[in-house]
Amino acid sequence: MLDPVSVHKVLVLGGYGFFGERIATELARDPAIRVFVGGRSLSKALKVCRSLRLAPEQAIELDAHADGLTARLVSLGVNTLVHTAGPFQGQDYRVAKAAIEAKANYIDLADGRAFVGGIVALDAAAKSAGVTVISGASSVPGLSSAVVDQYAPAFSRIDAIRIGIGTGARAPGIATVKGIFGYCGKPIMRLEDGAWTPTHGWLDLHRHAFPDPVGPRWLGSCDVPDLDLFPRRYPTARTVTFHAGFASSLGHFVVWGLSSLVKAGILRSISAFARPLTRLSKWIEPLVSDKGAMFVELTGTDDRGTPLAKVWNLTVSSNHGPYIPCGASLALTNKLARALLPPGAAPCMGFLTVDEYLAPLRGLDIRVIPA
Repeated sequence: MLDPVSVHKVLVLGGYGFFGERIATELARDPAIRVFVGGRSLSKALKVCRSLRLAPEQAIELDAHADGLTARLVSLGVNTLVHTAGPFQGQDYRVAKAAIEAKANYIDLADGRAFVGGIVALDAAAKSAGVTVISGASSVPGLSSAVVDQYAPAFSRIDAIRIGIGTGARAPGIATVKGIFGYCGKPIMRLEDGAWTPTHGWLDLHRHAFPDPVGPRWLGSCDVPDLDLFPRRYPTARTVTFHAGFASSLGHFVVWGLSSLVKAGILRSISAFARPLTRLSKWIEPLVSDKGAMFVELTGTDDRGTPLAKVWNLTVSSNHGPYIPCGASLALTNKLARALLPPGAAPCMGFLTVDEYLAPLRGLDIRVIPA
């Protein structure tokens, strides 16, 4: 039996949400970790704890944006806080700062471009407190950068990095949808042929052929942290793009059409459509493909100056796609529980290999197709 002092206490903030419950479920299997399920609704937190056979006191009523968060973390003895309560676009760093002040590690699943890139502002404070602060522990930039790092040694020069995700039928949580809809139709700057060039959210419509059993999907431009982070991490790259699309072509075109109205100035935003379209996606889920995929494509030259291209693919079935963004926080928490990460604050790049990222997802209907 483990000494209680050696148990790593993890608070999953938003632990009854779309990603939070999945993360809490997996962490609860680790005897070296004691999970707390936190959020503004105690009844929802208790429901998750009951389903996981956790003690009622592991359900925590907590408003992340209210005063006193640092004191609560200290009183609970939290070692690591996993922040899943998005959307992160427009959030500040008060939760991460509270964790640092409480001398607790911090991980988030943020996909907000400015939020993830700006986390380095907390680096000095995190090092002083002796804690690790990691933002963007998700498919991007967590998994996408791990893939690029895996294949980068084959290149003498990487010229272009193109990334895309096609989802399965199961819609992401409402916070994720709100985050995406917030920039739909609005200008996005990305690096193309060495110049920062504008595109627009969910536009730049094109068809991409994923490997079987997924097949061709419509994709549109998305605003993700990689667009800023990768040109700095891989300085020879002259093009960095990211696209995503829904399993339902009809659903994709609905959002594309609404985004076009934003670009034309007819609508200010499509955020108001996030909740009704999410409900609609749940109704039609049985009629839509349960399969999704991700690709990372690198082009450049090898050490002999010969053109080189590598395309890594991941396919997922059985509506297991929503588990993919959870891999990073699970793997990172495992490392933190075993004191394997250095103090400091940074985006989620360079902390995990592809194998480490995917290891907590073993047993799911996921297939990797190496480049």
